[in-house]
Amino acid sequence: MKSKNKINPELERIMEGFPIIDLHNRTIPEDFVLPKLEKSPLVKTSTRMIQGPETDLLMKIYEPVNKTESYLPAFMWMHGGGYIMGHPDLDDNLCEQFVLNANCIVCSIDYRLAPDHTYPAAIEDCYSGLKWMVKYADELQIDSSRIAIGGASAGGGLTAALALLARDRGGPEIILQMPLYPMIDDRNITPSSHEINKDNFPNVWNREMNQQAWGMYLGTAPSNAHISYAAAARARDLTGLPPAYTCVGALDPFRDETIEYVARLAQADVPVEFHLYPGCYHGFDSIYNDAEISRRARKEYIDALARGLNPKKY
Repeated sequence: MKSKNKINPELERIMEGFPIIDLHNRTIPEDFVLPKLEKSPLVKTSTRMIQGPETDLLMKIYEPVNKTESYLPAFMWMHGGGYIMGHPDLDDNLCEQFVLNANCIVCSIDYRLAPDHTYPAAIEDCYSGLKWMVKYADELQIDSSRIAIGGASAGGGLTAALALLARDRGGPEIILQMPLYPMIDDRNITPSSHEINKDNFPNVWNREMNQQAWGMYLGTAPSNAHISYAAAARARDLTGLPPAYTCVGALDPFRDETIEYVARLAQADVPVEFHLYPGCYHGFDSIYNDAEISRRARKEYIDALARGLNPKKY
């Protein structure tokens, strides 16, 4: 069992204000309000409705107001929330940081959520979004040879799964995958998945929350139904995947599944960069957190995105 006294002191003070989320009803206490962040005047935001596999889907598009190139690289972002919660709006400011610091266009998709829409709804929505970006690359002024994908937590799980799916379906081509502290293993069998539980970490993502969310996402999906596109840790073959960047906190239940996935990527000859942050719990890098280690982690993965999207400049 991991002790709270191992938490980074800045993050511990932030965690004390976290609510306990009711996953069954997918609700947050009404008195908990996220701080408001200023929108950047240097980023233009628009929305499109795109055709998904079963229904139209919202896509938020972020682009620099003053473009320096006719066609920019693009980054498809998938929000977190355990596959059962979340919305692109919550990542507005982070997506603006991607635009400003990586000089790219960001497309953030509002994929369908469980339990109303169980696997494979979310991953098929994301694959539709990726194909849409390529199909309308000229209209969006996207350089389709420089498309990256990324997300955090469940969004990180979708990122890893989407890289597998795009490889197995013959495209679209992805230049970089960025699954941040990804939710990629439904089995909950690693030491860290036992260490971080509701008894010692009740108000951050923990073992019990993870088990409940996976159950809602997978529903009645049979365990042999291409489960690697739900839980990428189950994929047997990781060869031929795009280069990867990932990170995780040492007090995250996903610590060990992330480390194991990184090792397997390296063994499959996939270029991978990995950062392990001591004293950090799940979601420590939130754009709403001003802790030094949160700012550093964000800078490191945004810099990695800039390098990945602009290989000729680095």
